[in-house]
Amino acid sequence: MIGPEQLYEMLKKAQEPLGYFFNKDRDTVFALLKGLLTNKERYGYMSCPCRLASGDYEKDRDIICPCEYRAPDVAEFGSCYCGLYVSSDWNEGKTKHVYVPERRPSSRMPF
Repeated sequence: MIGPEQLYEMLKKAQEPLGYFFNKDRDTVFALLKGLLTNKERYGYMSCPCRLASGDYEKDRDIICPCEYRAPDVAEFGSCYCGLYVSSDWNEGKTKHVYVPERRPSSRMPF
């Protein structure tokens, strides 16, 4: 199993060319990466640690990191819901840091 450092390097290489950067707050990033790895162990896939997963891959497809809400969140707010991925402007303080509302429809939530 890989650790948070290895996951960080893998995701950084894959996501930065797409314009998605890790939050400059490394404590936040590594807490979220650990959550992703915990969910990988628990469910077999890396669901967003900021959302409740059902344990059913098909039902949780939309929240498997990077979730399908990341692109619109970063485009509108400069950050995804959990704050793992941000724009370069967000990291540089050119974008106001605001609360990112949940986009996942309640009909997709497991409760």
